[in-house]
Amino acid sequence: MDEEKRVKMYTLSTCGFCKSAKAFMHANEVPFDYIDVDLLEREEKRRVLREAREIAKMDRISFPLVVIGETVIVGFKEYEIRKALGL
Repeated sequence: MDEEKRVKMYTLSTCGFCKSAKAFMHANEVPFDYIDVDLLEREEKRRVLREAREIAKMDRISFPLVVIGETVIVGFKEYEIRKALGL
């Protein structure tokens, strides 16, 4: 996968939609990186949440936050993810 389609996800380890998003990526053989925000230590969690809010351009975010190149998708929206990935 080219760098412009690189996938990064901000997730919660206990979130069903986050688990579905990860399973979707695996099933479609899409390489991705993810951060389970809830498993981070306090200061790292604050930093990552600040980063995620800046990316989403929102004060409060929902999970998963899926970043595909320049495309930001809040929530597990399979159609939007497929479109962004060209699947």
